[in-house]
Amino acid sequence: MRKIISFLLLTVMVVSCKKENKLQVDVSNINVDLKLARFDVDFYNSTPQTLSKTKEIYPMFFPHNVDSVWINKIQNKDERELFDETQKKYPNLSFLEMELVDLFQHVKYYNKNFQEPVVISMLTNVDYENKVLFDSGLLLISLDCYLGGKHEFYSDFPDYVKQNNRKEHIIVDVANSIINKQMPPNNERSFINKMIYEGKKMYLLDAYLPQVSDVEKIGYDPVKYNWAVESEEDIWKYFIERELLYDTDLKLNKRFLDIAPFSKFYLGEDNLSPGRIGVWIGWQIVRSFMQNNDVSLPELLQTEEDIIFKKSKYKPKR
Repeated sequence: MRKIISFLLLTVMVVSCKKENKLQVDVSNINVDLKLARFDVDFYNSTPQTLSKTKEIYPMFFPHNVDSVWINKIQNKDERELFDETQKKYPNLSFLEMELVDLFQHVKYYNKNFQEPVVISMLTNVDYENKVLFDSGLLLISLDCYLGGKHEFYSDFPDYVKQNNRKEHIIVDVANSIINKQMPPNNERSFINKMIYEGKKMYLLDAYLPQVSDVEKIGYDPVKYNWAVESEEDIWKYFIERELLYDTDLKLNKRFLDIAPFSKFYLGEDNLSPGRIGVWIGWQIVRSFMQNNDVSLPELLQTEEDIIFKKSKYKPKR
């Protein structure tokens, strides 16, 4: 009897390890030719005599040839302060180079046609909406958006926004910028399908950033992340009991899918919840689907959301 029990326990452990290690892939032999340029340093260190050289290196950032405009920008007091503060935080980007190589290796592992972009660091006067831009072989990173959540430059930002203005979150935003280009447009109408669509993107983060914590990937405050984990069953019951899964009301986007200080259940303790709780639930559904089905990552992306839901065998943790 003991041998049978031991065998069963071993089997469970092996299966569990396989599930946990599904995304732990070997990318060591995947070649990445990383090119990273610091436009922020080159531009703000330019002089009237050297500006023409900077313009030759980065023509895409100079839409006109009125040099006086660029010199005034370089010499502007506020601009200099922003540059100086960024230099204090990022005198070099060796940490980011390592993270980018690892990310690009994982993206190439799953998508052989992926070509790593040229990476350029810059300053955008804390343009939060465009912290990272990825398009046409270029990846632009606004370093002034990652000086730390408590930095004085972000004093007017709400907490749920500036909490991710941190060094550790750069690679998550970079990965998301790539994923948003890889995913087809979201044409889903029902709430459950929208959640699962967002869950697919989160699972891509799992695949591309296997060493990054779930808290960092979802971008929650740790306290609110714990609330989501502990409340998973109650959240799911709420969606079921109010018949929201197949609801097509666009208001559900703002309540549960969009970036917000908290999710809107219209209950007394809403402020304890994180925003985008529907994204978090969709993530757990997709994870359950991948654990319970022998499906590759490309196959997941091609699978319709309603099929994922039906085959996920999703049961919220108690």
